[in-house]
Amino acid sequence: MKMWSGRFREPLDTEFEQWQRSIVFDWQLLAQEVAASKAHASALFAARILTESETVELRGALDAIAAEHASDAGKALVRDHAVAEDIHHFVELKLAERIGSLGLKLHTGRSRNEQIATDLRLYVREQIGLTVAALAQWAAALVEQAQAAGEAVMPSYTHMQRAEPVLVAHWLLAYVEMILRDASRLRDCATRLNYCPLGSGAVAGATLALDRTIATKELGFTAPTPNSMDATSDRDFILEYLQALTCVGLHVSRFAEEITLYATAEFNFITLPEAFSTGSSAMPQKKNPDLTELIRAKVGRINGAAQSVTLLLKGLPLAYNKDMQETQEPVFAVNFVPKMLALVARFTAALQFNREPMNEAAQLGYLNAMAAATYLVHKGVPFRTAHEKIGHAVRFAIENGVELNDLSLDQLRQFGEEFGEDFYAAITLTATLDCHDVIGGTARQRVRAALAAARERIDTLAMFDVGEAAHAGA
Repeated sequence: MKMWSGRFREPLDTEFEQWQRSIVFDWQLLAQEVAASKAHASALFAARILTESETVELRGALDAIAAEHASDAGKALVRDHAVAEDIHHFVELKLAERIGSLGLKLHTGRSRNEQIATDLRLYVREQIGLTVAALAQWAAALVEQAQAAGEAVMPSYTHMQRAEPVLVAHWLLAYVEMILRDASRLRDCATRLNYCPLGSGAVAGATLALDRTIATKELGFTAPTPNSMDATSDRDFILEYLQALTCVGLHVSRFAEEITLYATAEFNFITLPEAFSTGSSAMPQKKNPDLTELIRAKVGRINGAAQSVTLLLKGLPLAYNKDMQETQEPVFAVNFVPKMLALVARFTAALQFNREPMNEAAQLGYLNAMAAATYLVHKGVPFRTAHEKIGHAVRFAIENGVELNDLSLDQLRQFGEEFGEDFYAAITLTATLDCHDVIGGTARQRVRAALAAARERIDTLAMFDVGEAAHAGA
């Protein structure tokens, strides 16, 4: 029996009936549907629609349904149910099987429009918690590698050309900063979505005098949603969540790309861990970076989900429209992200850095030219003039096949009388690092301080609780 069949006399077209069902994907909301239904039962009890014994029986039956379908086999039974239109219909049918007509009483004072809005908020909130926890694991692995790297040096790049030497730790901590921003965006999303639609009815609000704060508190929401039309039609939180995940995907893809490049024989900066690599079916010598290549590609799926929801929501009139059913599959399509990040964390921890090639690369190609120009600035030379003088010196060194360090003082002085014996000390590798002695720079003492600060920030991230953060942000 349909939940809405009273005014209809003709049966649904068979193919349309199967095509429009959402149980084939919203079965993943069973836990959220049960939790929201239990909270609604509590509100009905407070409104004297249910007796205490009825409330206890309903809540017990809901728990039994959740337990019965918690296993993989049980979940398959939900997904493959022959009759249920959606997860709400499935739970109602199961309640009726268990406790008879009392099961049908639960839908008093509510609509599926508010149910799905609530279930999705609960689901996204949970996924945010899992994702932030996984981001914390990856950030911790990066910091551990940075700590182990000590004062190991590598070239930095702009335009994919060698630029200046930096500490390996400094490079790794750049990704920690990206992760912390990602976590911040997700936490902000959790704060904004954490309002309870239950009690909004189909569009205009519940027809019973329900105390909406009861369900709100039981489900860990900050407060009831303030407008029923907005509550039942709002999917901003899904779009915001997917957009925040797109940033996560972009950052992990950038990391994967750099690791893939640095693991090539041409760079030889990194040795890939065998536990996360595969071989070739044709070429026996190969060790392929399949993990980083797959991770690099995943942002396409994530961003595709965000774009899909963007176009779906465009131009929808208030309030609920069946179009919104299509926002669910994009959400479920990205549930791989926490596990992917956990893999990246273990992969990061297993990476081996080849210090000698990195160190050698950091000292070839005139990467100390900026430090050399800074030396002249300290001698009173305007920077633009200093830049030109060092540029001439670099050209001369290139033509003679040597580095700046190898030029004699007489050779240097043809480009300016400001050069002295102290020039050579100013352009050593350590001096070139330490001249970047500003907050956020790669100077050794600055990176040590940044490492300590990163540990504290990650510890805070690891303790993040979505519910507590959402309440704190209200």
